[in-house]
Amino acid sequence: MDKEFFYISLFNSKHIGDDGAYIDGFVYSADAFFEDVHFKREWMDLESIAQKAMLVNLSDAVAMNADPLYALIVVALPKNFTPKELASLAKGFEKTAKEWGVEIIGGDTIASDKLHISITIVSRTKRPLKRKPLRRGYLLGYTGEIGEVDRDLRKLLRGGKVHRRSKFVRPRIRRNFMKRAHRVLRAAMDMSDGLFDDLGKMAKLNRIGVEFFAPIPKRQGCSGEEYELLFAIDPRDKEALLRRAKMSRTKINIFGRVVRGRYTNLCKPHHF
Repeated sequence: MDKEFFYISLFNSKHIGDDGAYIDGFVYSADAFFEDVHFKREWMDLESIAQKAMLVNLSDAVAMNADPLYALIVVALPKNFTPKELASLAKGFEKTAKEWGVEIIGGDTIASDKLHISITIVSRTKRPLKRKPLRRGYLLGYTGEIGEVDRDLRKLLRGGKVHRRSKFVRPRIRRNFMKRAHRVLRAAMDMSDGLFDDLGKMAKLNRIGVEFFAPIPKRQGCSGEEYELLFAIDPRDKEALLRRAKMSRTKINIFGRVVRGRYTNLCKPHHF
C-alpha cells in the first residue's frame, strides 16, 4: 500500500497533487528536512544543511514555473546548540534567500533533541506548470544526470566523505532552464523521490502507462533527492526544447513516451 498517496487522498482539496498549490496567481509549497531522515549532522556543516533545506523547497517553486518571493521557516533546535551554531544555520538560510531574491518573513522555533527544518515558500506565476495533463504520445524527459546522489549517499553511509559540490549537498535547481523552456513544457515536477517513483506519481494522476526507449539502471532510476526536472512535451516541440536547453546549458534526456496502460514503479518507497 502506498501510504503517502493514501494519506494525501484523505484531504478533499482540488489544490493538492502538485509540487505546490496554485491559487489566484500564487504557488504555496512546503517541505520538511529532518535530521536522521534526510541527513546526518556529521555529513554537512550547519550552513550547508540550511542551504540545502532552502534549495529543496525552492525546487518545488521552479518546477511549477513560479518565482519565489517569501519564505516561512520552522526550526526544531537541539537544546545544546551554541550561539555560533545558531548563527551558522541562520547564515545558510539568509545566504540562499539573498541569492534567490527571497524574503524570510517569519516562522517558528521549538526545542528538540534533533535538528528538524520545515519551510513554506510563497511564489508567483502567470503560467503554472502542473503534473498533468499527460496525453498519449507525449515525450517524457528529465534534465541533467541522475544517479550521483545515490552513489554519494552510499558513500556517506559507509563513513566516507563527498565533495562539497556534490548534488547530495547542494542540489542543482534548473531555474534558468525553466525560464527559457516553460512555454514548450506540457507538465513537470521536480524529482525528489527519484525518476521511477516520481514518474509513478505522474502516471497514477494521469492514468497512463510509460514506454521506455531504453532500459534505465535501477540505481539511477531509484536515486532520490536528485531535484532534476521531470517533464512532458508534445513531440512537435522537441526541437524547440533542445534549443532552449542549449541556451541554458542544460543536458536533456528524452527517455520515453506516454502510452495506454499502467506504469509499475520498481523502487522501494522513500516514505512509509
